[in-house]
Amino acid sequence: MSTDAEFADARHIPPIPPQPPRRPDPAGTPGPDGDPQTAVLRRISGEPPVPAPGAPATAHPVPPRPTVPPPAAGAQPPPRPDRAPGPPTPAAPAAPTPPPAGRPAAFRDTAAFHLANSQKLWSDPRERGAGSGTGAPPAPRHPAAGPPAAPGSEPTGHAAGRPPQPPWPATAAPQRGVVPVPGAPAMLRHPSGRRPGPRLLGAVACLVLGIGLIGGAAAGSWLTDEADAAPPTAAATFAKGRDVWHNTPADRLFPRTVNGLGVGPGGADRTWTRIAVAPDSGCSGAYDPKLAAALTRAGCTRLLRATYADVTRTSVITVGAQITKADQPGMRALNTRFSTKSLGTRTDLLPLPYAAKGTPAEDFGRAQRASWTVRILTDIPVVVYAVSGFADGRTVAEPQPAEEAVRPGATTAPAESGLGHDVKGLADRVGTDFRKAAGSPTQTTEASS
Repeated sequence: MSTDAEFADARHIPPIPPQPPRRPDPAGTPGPDGDPQTAVLRRISGEPPVPAPGAPATAHPVPPRPTVPPPAAGAQPPPRPDRAPGPPTPAAPAAPTPPPAGRPAAFRDTAAFHLANSQKLWSDPRERGAGSGTGAPPAPRHPAAGPPAAPGSEPTGHAAGRPPQPPWPATAAPQRGVVPVPGAPAMLRHPSGRRPGPRLLGAVACLVLGIGLIGGAAAGSWLTDEADAAPPTAAATFAKGRDVWHNTPADRLFPRTVNGLGVGPGGADRTWTRIAVAPDSGCSGAYDPKLAAALTRAGCTRLLRATYADVTRTSVITVGAQITKADQPGMRALNTRFSTKSLGTRTDLLPLPYAAKGTPAEDFGRAQRASWTVRILTDIPVVVYAVSGFADGRTVAEPQPAEEAVRPGATTAPAESGLGHDVKGLADRVGTDFRKAAGSPTQTTEASS
């Protein structure tokens, strides 16, 4: 059993067997041409005739050489004729190629036949024209509009169903002095072709300057915050403490009300109210002569004083602060001298009270002094002292230092009345306020007198 693949080539088409002799048609019977019910297969013009079986095979004819050579590449197309060309003249059919002997002729209306002859439908019309041997020039790729093609001819150009090819995009010309790099994308030039104007340059300069100013301000603020957050040095704190008296309000150095939590006798709370503030002055008339002599070495820049009374108005306390002229080693030497020689516990080295007229402390004098303390600060040039007495003006025969009056079990009048606690509590608070105003980071321990 044969397949269609055997008939893919015209040379292998089997010969057609001879037809039997035709019988005469009966009278009145129409022929195939006159019978509409009968389909007649006719040979297409231009197809090679099929020879009779047993005929000798002939060689394939060689097509003649074209009289007009094909145009060279890049040559101009031939000029257009003055009038439209007529229908093309059909080429003379080539000599038929006899099939091989021993094989019958086959019908042309088969799938193998159409498959074998379909290649010419896809070939270029110019190639078919060149191989036809007619000598006609090849048809142009895009011919002008003309008369319709003759029946049976093959379409060319866009009529064959090929979509038109889009034009290639134009490439921008390279700039002068720039060598294009293979494979790199084309550079597009500025549409205006002009350089930025002065306004644009000025705006860019202002933007850069503004960013620089903002960055500088931020950096300066950051550095300033770091400098403020860093603890001051001991020398800076000591120098600042010398100017505290005229750079700090009096209410900050001597608060109007001072609350002492657990500083009274037996851990009781104490509250003191400021009743008078003395004008800043020198140190003369503020101490007993021997105490004034002991503090002379440190010098005196200013003396600040204030007087407080407790809530019951039974005791009055004067608190003072002397700003010295000594340096830090001098203050340390003075503190050592007071602690080693017990100058703060001697009853002949007492500070004097500030008795303001019209206040509960107007009768507070030398004879009414019941307890006292003297503090030599070493981190700032300040000497803090406090002295207490009874508000009713009673005299005290034997004053007692505050460090002795606050001891548990003391039975003296200053200890039982809490005058020693009043002195210690107010001296501690004023000393702390002066240190805070000077920016001292730590609490220095000095000898109490």
